[in-house]
Amino acid sequence: MFLIYSSLYTIAIIILFLPQYFKRPKELRHKWLREKFGFLNSELRTLPAGRQALNSKLIWIHAVSVGEVNASIQLIKKLKSRYPQLTIVLSTITDTGQKVAMEKSPEGTYVVYLPFDMKFVLNRCFRRFKPKIFIVIETEIWPNIFRFMADQEVPVITLNGRISEKSSKGYKKISFFMKKVLSYVKMFGMQSKADADRLRDIGADREKIAVLGNFKFDMDMPEKVPAWAAGIKGPVIVAGSTHRGEEEIILSAYIENLNRFPELKLILAPRHPERFREVEDILKAKGIAYIKRSALGSQLPAPGVLRSGVILLDSIGELSAVYGVADISIIGKSLTGFGGQNPLEPAYWGRPVLCGPHMENFPFIKEFYQEGAAFEVDGITLAKKIKEFLVEPEKAKAVGTKAKELYTKNSGAVDRAMEVIKEYIG
Repeated sequence: MFLIYSSLYTIAIIILFLPQYFKRPKELRHKWLREKFGFLNSELRTLPAGRQALNSKLIWIHAVSVGEVNASIQLIKKLKSRYPQLTIVLSTITDTGQKVAMEKSPEGTYVVYLPFDMKFVLNRCFRRFKPKIFIVIETEIWPNIFRFMADQEVPVITLNGRISEKSSKGYKKISFFMKKVLSYVKMFGMQSKADADRLRDIGADREKIAVLGNFKFDMDMPEKVPAWAAGIKGPVIVAGSTHRGEEEIILSAYIENLNRFPELKLILAPRHPERFREVEDILKAKGIAYIKRSALGSQLPAPGVLRSGVILLDSIGELSAVYGVADISIIGKSLTGFGGQNPLEPAYWGRPVLCGPHMENFPFIKEFYQEGAAFEVDGITLAKKIKEFLVEPEKAKAVGTKAKELYTKNSGAVDRAMEVIKEYIG
């Protein structure tokens, strides 16, 4: 089965290689090409040669994209603090993940692209390096990497693990293969009991599974809002990490409330940078007054600039801080997409949270709904719920307070994970 997987994976790489290469900015292409084929960045290559020199001194953490990178930052900081002698490598798949990792990782963290899941690439990549431990954040499953690490006697552990119901159904169809792949993992630290049950159902050994909680409750959140955002006078709606089809729904709800609340502002943050221009075109087509974040600079805007209208957040890495000015927050990928985006960022600031009906990737949101700390809406009821919060700001504030309380109550997963890691690195 591994031969079939490797063959299909190789075919996919051949088909997608050029599109993946050319979609990247020119300044990233060389780095991506080298590291995907196992030639790690020059700074890492200057570390002492030989496996013996680096044995037990290197921790490799893999976090596929922005969300996983953000979830891993607190873990990396704690590792750096407790084990200052260790070298930490943080790998990602996406370019945005690379950018956030470079911006937020503690000094001395080596940020690389995860090499292709091919044996000859892995042999080249790890010819000089033998990690003390290989940590995978959330749901990344790489059969050849897992088997390679096991052959090298490098423990593989999954932390902040989650398995969606949809993914679970797919994995069950090849459970005979998944059982073998998962056998190479020493320990699974899952976010919830539901995630643990799904993982067990697709073939993981129940003795290796523990429920540690969700790292996202321990995320390294900003202490203050950006200067440009601090100058905005409410009321403000922040719609974060939106996906295609959602901007139109959110803009309609915004416009519907604009007549009654003429100073209402909307900060619109598309999830993917390549959609910034697309969303700008939507705003132009609708004749909606807007200004781009990139036009504001880093300081307070001139008086009157942000009196009303839409701010297009065409930047990366600011959304978490921008939620701090929200009177109402709307979670993207939940209205028309599947899975939702992270509702904990506005909860951290004590802001009321509105989610669409598709929050499958964040099952803990059900507790928020039950406690009145967040509300589920759809394209029809969104405008009504916004109006309700704007008319009754004290109600909105109370909802935000409950969200903050739940955020605080569920923290501590990173500390539990540190105790697990301690068993493998001493």
